[in-house]
Amino acid sequence: MIEEQATVVRSDAQGVWIALQRQSACGQCSVRGGCGTTVLGKVMGQRMSRVRAVSGLKVEAGDRVIVGLDERALVKGSLAVYMVPLLLLIVFALIGRWLFDNNEPFIILSGLSGLVAGFVWLGRFSCRNIGNKEYQPVILRKITA
Repeated sequence: MIEEQATVVRSDAQGVWIALQRQSACGQCSVRGGCGTTVLGKVMGQRMSRVRAVSGLKVEAGDRVIVGLDERALVKGSLAVYMVPLLLLIVFALIGRWLFDNNEPFIILSGLSGLVAGFVWLGRFSCRNIGNKEYQPVILRKITA
């Protein structure tokens, strides 16, 4: 379980809404002084993300909590977002190369159509799993002062 601190923003019938501070792994990296991610993080600033979380605890707005997300859900979600569109782009480009006998414009169009198909699949995957508790953060405990 991956854990992170958050602040409860509000609680309603749909669930508990929390605010998370976006962080990168740059604080633990030994190359952080010369890394492009560090520079990009400074330019973009510190932003808060608001997400809905599942809670079995009674929490109120302003409470500090620890939220968790199952590692398997993170890996599955990452594969869906990054790998499926990229894989479909490559497969469709290879099929286009085979069908169109190395005609570059058609290979490019084939690859782009695979990418679009990957994004369409990703949209449907997201809609199917929007209420799936596996992909939602869970409030594990309150942080006591």
